[in-house]
Amino acid sequence: MKNYIIKRYETKSYSDWNAFISTAKNATFLFNRDFMDYHSDRFEDFSLLIYDEDKLVAVLPANRLGTTVFSHQGLTYGGLVLSRNSKLYNIIFIFKSILMFLNENAISTLIIKKIPSIYCDTFSDEIDYLVSICNGTTKMKHAISVINLDSNFKISKSRRECINRGKKLNLVIKEENNLVSFWNDILIPNLKEKYNSKPVHSLDEIIALKAKFPQNIKHFNVYSEGKMVCGTTLFITKNVVKAQYISGNEDNNLLGSIDYLYDFLINEVSKGKSYFDFGPSHENNGLNIVKNINFWKESFGVNTLVQNFYEVETSNYPLLDNILI
Repeated sequence: MKNYIIKRYETKSYSDWNAFISTAKNATFLFNRDFMDYHSDRFEDFSLLIYDEDKLVAVLPANRLGTTVFSHQGLTYGGLVLSRNSKLYNIIFIFKSILMFLNENAISTLIIKKIPSIYCDTFSDEIDYLVSICNGTTKMKHAISVINLDSNFKISKSRRECINRGKKLNLVIKEENNLVSFWNDILIPNLKEKYNSKPVHSLDEIIALKAKFPQNIKHFNVYSEGKMVCGTTLFITKNVVKAQYISGNEDNNLLGSIDYLYDFLINEVSKGKSYFDFGPSHENNGLNIVKNINFWKESFGVNTLVQNFYEVETSNYPLLDNILI
């Protein structure tokens, strides 16, 4: 077995961490420390750096809660981040070293919110296999609505009618740097009224993140006769455009403004990308699907991608000893 060195993340590793993330085969800007640390006051960071002697070969974005480590509760996805030339042989022992380290540090359970395959530069399913070997369980599944932009996806007739309505009404789409009006006048009131909830990111947080990642976080509003009627905030990665927030005012259904906006985002903003991610349409941790929201997404021609959440007991690391024969 290779002797990998595991270290907890400290601010002195900031540059090394970000440099590794920038070239990894299964990472996005969400794993950059400038993104991860925006909510450092909410989570006890337990991110790990894995070294082969003095060479950084993997990282695990993570936080700790009691005797459980999550990768990562504050992110949409997580998991073991690997270099492009990682081989299964090495990853087996990297994962074993991580479990051993956690177990020795009084962590009994590791929960992994796996990064969906569309966000990876190449195949990166090693963790699925290794969790199974360690008698891990699938804790939860999320059904994500995704358009494969390289396929002949079909937008429904009813959606086309709404899109054409927006065109006839001369709705205007603008990319905006100022998110204040959308957040305060549309998004926050709608989430409060419909779901008694708040955006994951506060206005100050999303403004700060957008300033740090201007090419990855973009916002678009739609205007009817000068009045903002809907908007959306996008998270953009190398392969994927993701709708992070969508909301419209009471005139949206009459105007077809969100449909008009998303036709533009899919066909214009997403040029050069492989996927458009509408995200999940669920409640109750994925056990229930909100039918009307899912129907709306499917009318744009989406297909379903499943995101897995795994739970593994750290004491099971010896099970990885018997893989290679």
